[in-house]
Amino acid sequence: MTQHILQGRTENELLWFRRRSFLQAAAAWTAVGGSAAALAQARSNIVELRGDALLNGSRLLPQHTIMTGDQVQTGPGTNLVFVIGNTSFLVRQNSRLTVERGSTLSVVSVLRLVTGAVASVWGKGSSRQIVTPTLTAGIRGTGVYAEVFPEQDNRSYFCNCYGTVEMGAGPDRALSQSDYHQAFWGEVRPKEGRFLTPAKAINHTDEELEYLAGLVDQRTAWQISGHKGVKDGKGYMEDKPGQMHPADTQRQR
Repeated sequence: MTQHILQGRTENELLWFRRRSFLQAAAAWTAVGGSAAALAQARSNIVELRGDALLNGSRLLPQHTIMTGDQVQTGPGTNLVFVIGNTSFLVRQNSRLTVERGSTLSVVSVLRLVTGAVASVWGKGSSRQIVTPTLTAGIRGTGVYAEVFPEQDNRSYFCNCYGTVEMGAGPDRALSQSDYHQAFWGEVRPKEGRFLTPAKAINHTDEELEYLAGLVDQRTAWQISGHKGVKDGKGYMEDKPGQMHPADTQRQR
C-alpha cells in the first residue's frame, strides 16, 4: 500500500476497499450499469453501507437512495459509499454532511461537510463546491479528500488529490493544480498571517481514490500517467520535488 500519514484515524478505516463485501458490491454496481442505471431503474445508489447511519434523521438502510438535498450522518465504526450522478462518495465514521442540489436531481452543487471526513471523485461538469467550517473549495473534475477536526475548533483539511481546485479560507485564495495530492489547512485563526496554509497528505490513500474513480467510470491522474509522485502534500509528479509549485507561489503572496 502507498505510504500514508494518520492523524486521528485508524489504519483499519483506510482499508475498507479490501473487504470482500465492498469488492462484491463494487463489481455488482459496475455490472448493472452504475449510477445511470440505478436512476433509470429507481434502484438504490448506495454501493456499501457498513454500520449505522441516518438519512434526514431516520435510519439509513442499504435499499434507500441518497438524493441531492439530503442530510447524511454516520455513526461510530460506520463506512458509507454511494454515488450521485457522476460523483462518488466515501463517508467515514462520525461524519455529518449535506449534498445540495444542482441543476438537476442527479447533480450535486455543494457538498457541505459539518464534521467528519469524506473522500470523493467528481466527474467533469459545471463548477461545484465543497464547504467546511473554515474553507471553501471550488471543484471541477477532480478527486479530493476533506476532513473537519472538531477537537481543533473545526479546523478543516482539504487535499486536492488530482485536478484543479479554487481554494479559499478567510481572505486567502489559491488555485491548486495537482496530479498527486496537494493539501491545505483551513485555519480557524490566522497562522503566520494566513488562513489557508500548506498541509501534508494525511488520512487517505491512493487506493481509496482509485476505487471511487472506478465507480463512476474514471481513472485517477496517476493511473492515467502510470506514475506516482511523492505524497508530501505538494502535488508534485516528480520523484524528487525540488522547485516551487505554482500553487505554493500563490499561497506565499
